[in-house]
Order: sequence, then structure tokens, then C-alpha cells
Amino acid sequence: MKKWQCTICGYIHTGDEPPEVCPVCGADKSQFIELIEQKEAPATASQPEAQKQAGIQASPPPPKTPPASLFSFDGITGLMIKHHAHPISVHFPNGIIPMSVTFIFLATIFQSAGLSQASFYSMIFVMLTLPVVLFTGYNEWKKKYRGALTRIFIMKIISAAIVSVCTLVIVLWFLVSPDVLKTPSAWRTVFLMLHLAILAAAGFAGHIGGKLVFKD
Repeated sequence: MKKWQCTICGYIHTGDEPPEVCPVCGADKSQFIELIEQKEAPATASQPEAQKQAGIQASPPPPKTPPASLFSFDGITGLMIKHHAHPISVHFPNGIIPMSVTFIFLATIFQSAGLSQASFYSMIFVMLTLPVVLFTGYNEWKKKYRGALTRIFIMKIISAAIVSVCTLVIVLWFLVSPDVLKTPSAWRTVFLMLHLAILAAAGFAGHIGGKLVFKD
């Protein structure tokens, strides 16, 4: 049975033909390559030793290309990929968003100014961490997944945009109108729905990230 690997996300498929669509990242079958097992070559004398026995003078090895400096942009972004900077950074806002949403709904039910302030400060923290999350995510998408615009990556980008825009709107809205929760109104409903939109978009983006990491 043949094995095929997706060149975008690394998913491996077993079958006579590659799948029409990668079940992990959504890439089409043209992005799959066949994995061919290489048989071990019989042990022989090393190339330099064989050349010496044949009276051939070994040529000097080609010069090595120096690796990118750790302090260069490529060096730093490469380390981000190697040490999983994006999955790490995502955990910070994703751990705070459910707490902030819980606080805002409790503040609405119990008319608690303290819980409302706690939710607001939590959203400020989310807003401050998002630039790091977005940059590391963009870097991983471009370098690890070659900037592929398959369905799953488009949905992940849309989810990130929803979280970013809604977070910014909530913070600015609360600064302008801190009493938005005090009286029932259509605006209060919209304000609460923005929190639910952030929670849903962040959860969906996390689900997609899990598919890419665990290949299922």
C-alpha cells in the first residue's frame, strides 16, 4: 500500500491514490507527494577511502552556508517556529477570554460594577496579547505552511480577525460608555453578543489549531 504526504501540513495518507482533499488542512490532491521507502545500501568503504585506494585525490568539501544569525529577523522567526511560539502565545488570551465572558454575564445578572470592571480589564489584557498572537501565527502560516490559502486557513484567519476586531470594539465601547450594562437595551444585547462572538471565534480557531497539530 502506498503512502502519501501532504506538503502543506504533513498529514500522511495510506492508499493507492492520495485523497482528493487533505482531511487536516484542506489542500487538494496535487499537494500530496508519494513517500518511497529507501532500501539500505550494502556497507562499502567510505568515499574518501575508496578514492584513496583508486589513487584519486579527494576534492575539498564545499563551503558550508553560514546559518542565519540568531539576532537577525530570519533567525528570530525561525526560533519562533522551532520552539512553538504561536501555540504558546495563544494560550494567554484563550485562557482569559472565557473568564471575561463569564464575568460580563454575571455582571449583567447581578448588576455588579466590580465584575464588569474585571471583565473590562481582562479584555484589555486580551487586546495587549493579540499582536504577539497574530504575528507568531502569521509567521507560522508563512514559514511552516507556506502561506497556503486552503479552506481551513481561511477560516482560521477569519476567526482571528473576529477576535481582534470585537476585542477592540468592546474595550473602546466600555471606555466611552461604562454604564452600558445598567439598563436593558438593544445596545446592551449587542455588547453581550460581541463577547459571545469572541468566545466562539477563539474556540473555533483553537479547534482548527488542534487539527493541524494532531493531524486528525
